[in-house]
Amino acid sequence: MSVKIALVGRPNVGKSTLFNRLVGKRLALVDDTPGVTRDRREGEARLGDLSFTVVDTPGLEEAPEAALEGRMRKQTDIALAEAAACLFLIDARAGVTPLDKTFASILRASGKPVILLANKAEGSAGDAGLYDAYGLGVGEPLAISAEHGEGMAELYNLLEPFLAEWQSEEDEEEAEWDDPLKPLRVAIVGRPNAGKSTLVNHLIGENRLLTGPEAGITRDSISVEWKWQGKDRDWPVKLFDTAGMRKKAKVQSKLEKLSVADSLRAIKFAEVVVLLMEATSPFEKQDLQIADLALREGRGLVLAVNKWDLIEDRDAAMRSMREMADRLLPQAVGIPIVAFSALTGMGTNRLMPAVTRIYIDWNARVKTPELNDWLQEATARHAPPAVSGQRIKLRYIAQTKTRPPTFVAQCTRAEDLPAAYKRYLINGIRDAFDIRAVPIRLILRKPGNPFAKEKRK
Repeated sequence: MSVKIALVGRPNVGKSTLFNRLVGKRLALVDDTPGVTRDRREGEARLGDLSFTVVDTPGLEEAPEAALEGRMRKQTDIALAEAAACLFLIDARAGVTPLDKTFASILRASGKPVILLANKAEGSAGDAGLYDAYGLGVGEPLAISAEHGEGMAELYNLLEPFLAEWQSEEDEEEAEWDDPLKPLRVAIVGRPNAGKSTLVNHLIGENRLLTGPEAGITRDSISVEWKWQGKDRDWPVKLFDTAGMRKKAKVQSKLEKLSVADSLRAIKFAEVVVLLMEATSPFEKQDLQIADLALREGRGLVLAVNKWDLIEDRDAAMRSMREMADRLLPQAVGIPIVAFSALTGMGTNRLMPAVTRIYIDWNARVKTPELNDWLQEATARHAPPAVSGQRIKLRYIAQTKTRPPTFVAQCTRAEDLPAAYKRYLINGIRDAFDIRAVPIRLILRKPGNPFAKEKRK
């Protein structure tokens, strides 16, 4: 495992901007609004030939422990405890504030190595703040501009000797933890306040993500690596906690638009999507739109119903939800529904078995001879309809890829085959080969004309 370097400082000093520059991607949300980052986010950073894990943290604020800002502060404290060293950022243009001095003393008391960065120091506007930073007592400040990339060579020179000390230990840990299996990427999505962060915290067994009764606490899509112990083997899993997605018309602020875009990106890069709904109001229009998006992207989908402890007649409620799922999501008939309470943990042990079953179906492969035997039986049982007096013939079918299962069939007058018959074929593949609740793509192609070249001659 690589060395962890934590980015710490008060709100709006540019920690997320520096995080994005070090990882080489725009992973963390950046906005002029203070306090955008609320959970700690990890990323694999590269600076020249140096590689390490950088941790973006919420802004350090003095606040009561029960308040949202106090809970954010806990996330920073955890990152500080886990990190081998800290990059302490101040805003050179704003100068040293009392809050900077308070947390400089906290960093000194921690005993962690600290590199002091005076950010936003481009031009001469930050000179006064740079000189004031010497009084913080955590070493000589380095003038940088995270937004424009200034000072990165000097930061490299400061980090290189420190990381060299950890290199041998890091190599030993990497060899020990190297796993040939890539993590299964699972995105937890849903409307605001459905309990996504609470679910992730319960699954991994620690308060990794910020939670609370306030809607919209999560803003970034945060990835958490974890190992789930299945019956057959251990599954390395990367869980993505995402921001709640409201109806498009209600999303007005720039910050919320960035959060939703981050959630959509998590869906596109996931392999299985867990749609979290509230038991008291399942299958809202927004839930169905999120489900449809995940299926159109070709992702495996699991319906998760949270706050199940609030339901009295659970058998009747589950029958109702099963009927609604099959009726409202006909493109994934038989999709698994897992009901639980993320707060109490009741029933959460059923979620990952459902996720792994969907993942296995998502990777399903069917042999070509078996497919063509099925096609002959399916067309004999229900022949394709005639269009304009001419019959449509399906001659051959083969699977071309997995993730999701994709099939190509040779079909005369392919453009005229009714959508209802295409659904009949897709559902037939589901039933015959037991590929449940994952998107199945069927591509129809006209057979080639063997006389086409001769006609051109």
